[in-house]
Amino acid sequence: MPDSGLETDSEVNPISASKPVLANGDEQTLCPVNQKLIDFLIAEINRKITTSQKVVSAVATRLAIEVTRICRKSSRIQASGEVATWQRQLAQNRVKKYLDYYLLGSRQGRIELHSRLSAIAYRYIAPTRTQLGFQGRCTLLEDFLQGFYIEVLKAFRRENHLGDRYSPRTRLELAEYMAFGEHYAKRRISLPGCYNQQLLVLRAQAFARRLPTETSVDIERAVDSPKGDEDGFLRSPVIQQIRAKMVSDVTDPSAAVLRDRILKELVQYFEEQDQRACIDYLALRLQDMAPSEIDEVLGLTARQRDYLQQRFKYHVERFAQSHRWQLVHQWLSADLDKNFGLSPAEWRTFVEQLSDEQSLLLALKQQQLREGEHSLSEQAIAQALSWTPKQVARRWTNLVSLAWKIRNQRSKSGKE
Repeated sequence: MPDSGLETDSEVNPISASKPVLANGDEQTLCPVNQKLIDFLIAEINRKITTSQKVVSAVATRLAIEVTRICRKSSRIQASGEVATWQRQLAQNRVKKYLDYYLLGSRQGRIELHSRLSAIAYRYIAPTRTQLGFQGRCTLLEDFLQGFYIEVLKAFRRENHLGDRYSPRTRLELAEYMAFGEHYAKRRISLPGCYNQQLLVLRAQAFARRLPTETSVDIERAVDSPKGDEDGFLRSPVIQQIRAKMVSDVTDPSAAVLRDRILKELVQYFEEQDQRACIDYLALRLQDMAPSEIDEVLGLTARQRDYLQQRFKYHVERFAQSHRWQLVHQWLSADLDKNFGLSPAEWRTFVEQLSDEQSLLLALKQQQLREGEHSLSEQAIAQALSWTPKQVARRWTNLVSLAWKIRNQRSKSGKE
């Protein structure tokens, strides 16, 4: 864990002291947080400790956003008619955890967190059928948890929309972070067969499966650079670009709104296509789980894995390049008004490759974009080209795919 070396709240990080005012749930529907809840949490913290009010306000606001999000997502809480009561109860439980770590202090708090996480991961940390004594397991635990703490810090920044250089600086911020780390480790991940497991256990099992060829682990790198049969699938330009955006730390609220709108519509698209397995696969990928770990969770054979990955790739590319191409390209900052994200030279290359009919289609689409709500309809474009609407859609998809390929050539050349 990051060692701030601080035991007081005399220093305030300007990022952490900033006060968010909106709750951002998984759907990213902007929803104001009840100021009364924030005031209640500030009072609860102040009742137990005396510290910087800027830090207290920032911590209380982040917690209010979190419990608001939890209550909005829970159909049981929403149906109870007692949402405010649930919010207070959840918030009080979390504040108690903050204060427990606060009273322990920086050093003892880290020791306590390390002990709790070690107790959970201990039995899962060694490969199956490996005979390891206590000291050997402890050595593996140290390697594993160092990587897991990096993951926790990144998750804390991401979920609280903090900068990528944020680290807890004050005693209360450190207590908040340690409580988050414990809560994050214990999150339940739904698995097939009405079964669920703690996130830390899944991470420990994945770590153990990579032994003994790996004696230490960087979970983030393992996710970003998978080895094995999945490489061809992950090199797909569409999958690379979309996945990079899906798991990135979103700090721009508008980008966050687009991201979650796309996630929602992608899941809806999978449901319409009767692709429930693709939804499960997507959910696990968004947990930053390695492909090999996903195979284990879903209980896939090599053949089943290859088949699922091909289906997933096909449907994501179809969704991105035809079904909701405008939304996806807007999110990637590669929509039509930005020349599909192509540089001037790439745009010239793109235009030069178009047939006369494709050039006319592009011109009509650009006119449609410029004129807004009074623009040409899809039917009018079809009539102008003497095509059917389905032909317009199919040929526009081909044109979008061509732009995507040209843009991807830049990525490939940059890696060589």
